[in-house]
Amino acid sequence: MTVKQLRAFLAVAQTLSFTQACERLHLSQPALSLAIKGLEETLGGKLLIRSTRSVRLTPEGESLLPLAKHLLAQWDNTEERLRQRFTLQLGRLSVAAMPSFACNLLPAALVKFRQQYPKINVTVHDVVNEEVTDMVRSRQVEMGIAFAPEGTGSLLFTPLFEDHFVAVVPRLSRQAKAKQLSWADLLTHDFITLQRPSLVRRLLEQALQEQDIALPVAFESHQLSTVGRMVADGLGVSAVPSMCIQQMHELGAHCVPLTTPGVSCRVGILTHQELSVAAQALRDVLLEWVQTPSL
Repeated sequence: MTVKQLRAFLAVAQTLSFTQACERLHLSQPALSLAIKGLEETLGGKLLIRSTRSVRLTPEGESLLPLAKHLLAQWDNTEERLRQRFTLQLGRLSVAAMPSFACNLLPAALVKFRQQYPKINVTVHDVVNEEVTDMVRSRQVEMGIAFAPEGTGSLLFTPLFEDHFVAVVPRLSRQAKAKQLSWADLLTHDFITLQRPSLVRRLLEQALQEQDIALPVAFESHQLSTVGRMVADGLGVSAVPSMCIQQMHELGAHCVPLTTPGVSCRVGILTHQELSVAAQALRDVLLEWVQTPSL
């Protein structure tokens, strides 16, 4: 059966008139007759009994009528929902983002996305950087936002921006008054950082190792929020990506530019080659958003 054949049958069955059915469907009588004949041949028997004066349904035609109504309603509903998805009037999108981005930068980008596409529902998975890549690769989410991975395999990595690490110190400390700090200045105090296998921890260790500087860790945690609170309470100092500055300030710590050596990392979007219309729209919003002066 084809949709065209079912529409032809339904029009005739509802009007009991080939003339009226032709007008409803904007078809010629030969085209309508051909559609009905094709449907009957496909199903294996007569659906309509047509005379010079009337049209009536066979018992098989009577049984097909409610099914045809249901099938065509489902077809029209599916067609409309897909059209809404392609025009971003309907849809759902799942995104994974590392906590430093999900907490500090993603909400502002989603505000802009929501303003443009209010009918798209977005689920955000706030997971550690390493898990972002795994979730995208296994297609649990369509898009991930993370630090540049060492190897992407079949995934695409689209850079958003280059982030630089800053020192995190107690708000009332002597270091908080400095315009910038070197690692030598920072590491005269107990150091607080994320636990392995965090990429933030690995980037710090690699950058310092190149300068023959050991990273003396006094406290470690799984969460940046805990690191920031520890620093605010005077347990030591830390270093975090600059996108976490606002979060560190809200926790009661203070951030200072960090040099010698400077540590940086690329932040970007991880996806598969193919994207839904909704995911492509969010990707475009993110790329446009990071170019705004306020970022």
